[in-house]
Amino acid sequence: MRDTLTAWLERQSIRNFVIGVIIFNAILLGLETYPAVMDRAGGLIIFLDNLCLSIFVAEIAAKLVAYRWNFFRNGWNLFDFAIVGISLIPGAHTLSVLRALRILRVLRVISALPRLRRVVEGFISALPGMGSVFLLMALVFYIGSVMATKLFGADFPEWFGSLGRSAYSLFQIMTLESWSMGIVRPVMEVHPRAWVFFVPFILMTTFAVVNLLVGLIVNSMQDAHHEEDTAQTDAYRDEVLARLESIERRLQAAGQVEPGVAPSEKAGSGKM
Repeated sequence: MRDTLTAWLERQSIRNFVIGVIIFNAILLGLETYPAVMDRAGGLIIFLDNLCLSIFVAEIAAKLVAYRWNFFRNGWNLFDFAIVGISLIPGAHTLSVLRALRILRVLRVISALPRLRRVVEGFISALPGMGSVFLLMALVFYIGSVMATKLFGADFPEWFGSLGRSAYSLFQIMTLESWSMGIVRPVMEVHPRAWVFFVPFILMTTFAVVNLLVGLIVNSMQDAHHEEDTAQTDAYRDEVLARLESIERRLQAAGQVEPGVAPSEKAGSGKM
């Protein structure tokens, strides 16, 4: 019973069906944001949304029956369990916050698609290295915020009047969003040499630290791809060796090969 249910859950057609339901449910949740659509077909949309949720619950229940405690040893199963569980919280259809959290069901497509899983796993594996980079960025921002508050706070209190405002303004400058005409040039009209502060800050944060983060993420994803390829190669090699051993046992049983002699060795000796 359990083996049959496990095989059924692992069928590609079932996985494709679940992916289709996830995408269809995401479309329904998007339609709920249009008042005109809800006025015309709100009852049907809510019914279909509940139907999708019922399918997700049935899928989780089937996995619990098939895998039992092994279900909780898989991180992606726990992820799906939490996402579906949020939708079952009492009041999720009445409270606006809980109702908005239902869109998290769309994230289930990550666990359903192997390529997306590899991207997320690569990002997660990069987090330890990213922690050091974030610490470095925090130090740079703290030092820059203190300096900017001391240098420009008196003349531009709306941007650099406090440590928090300076940090936010420097974050805007780092993202290069209206940094020149919006902040730096007005400051340079009062402090002509302000570029000596802003240009090194942009070079250090936007072009150095941010690119370092991107490099860490790319390297982690490449390592994840390499590990997966290595695992697939090892699995294929083990499968080939198992088949060769099975062929050798059959030949030994038929008396065509002596025990401990590979079929290729006997073929070679026959040619001699």
